[in-house]
Amino acid sequence: MKIINENRSQILIEALPYIQEYSGKIVVVKYGGNAMTNDNLKQKVMSDIVLLSTIGIKIVLVHGGGPEINVMLEKIGKESKFINGLRYTDKETMDIVQMVLCGKLNKDLVSLLQSHGGAALGLCGLDDRLIEAKQLSEELGLVGDITKINIRSVMTVLESGCIPVISTVASGENGETFNINADIAAARLAAELGAVNLILMTDVIGLLRDKNDESTLIHSVHVSEVPLLKKQEIISGGMIPKIDCCVEAVRRGVKKTNIIDGRIPHSILIELLTSEGAGTMIV
Repeated sequence: MKIINENRSQILIEALPYIQEYSGKIVVVKYGGNAMTNDNLKQKVMSDIVLLSTIGIKIVLVHGGGPEINVMLEKIGKESKFINGLRYTDKETMDIVQMVLCGKLNKDLVSLLQSHGGAALGLCGLDDRLIEAKQLSEELGLVGDITKINIRSVMTVLESGCIPVISTVASGENGETFNINADIAAARLAAELGAVNLILMTDVIGLLRDKNDESTLIHSVHVSEVPLLKKQEIISGGMIPKIDCCVEAVRRGVKKTNIIDGRIPHSILIELLTSEGAGTMIV
């Protein structure tokens, strides 16, 4: 569809108040799901992030990498095992997680951002003890429970005008390395950084009142409504930990959080720079 110049100008004018609202503020984006494995979507997400950074929004990109970890484990003949949605992580699996997340994936994302004209720097939770953790449970192996976030390195990167790209492994007090769920890490980082918004990119349109009907999308949820929605099983399955992360971030001071569909091109721009928004907002 051809867009005439008058429509282009109107779109830009309507985005102005949102640009003014977010300019100079920190927004944490947790990047994962189909938007991370589909090359076309990946290019669009990277260009969106560079655009947001260019107009003065301080984007912090936190990424997962579950599918890529699964592929690498399969190559060495190791089966992926999950307990309550978290990856069981023994020492061999932890080595693969660190290699994939902190190595190839992190640097590929940095390179992609730079190819779109952005300035980016890769970090992992081990750098400057950015993320510290203890073992979550014996049952899960080297899965970590965050004990401390040290934001100095992230702030240094932001102040230099670069986009921090963060992979979520963590340091233990005795030199261990822990695997950290990326949603949980993004929520804690958003709180410690004083972010105004946390955006979780997923493979669903948002929270649905009827999971089989996308027209029942719930656009906004107050944290006080969450227990009832869980009791009614409207919040269920894989949506439970994502909503819990959003609630935790809001309770720790993040102004609002959003669960958006990463399969929709430019969903980040729609959420941040339009009145319609995208997905479900938790406030």
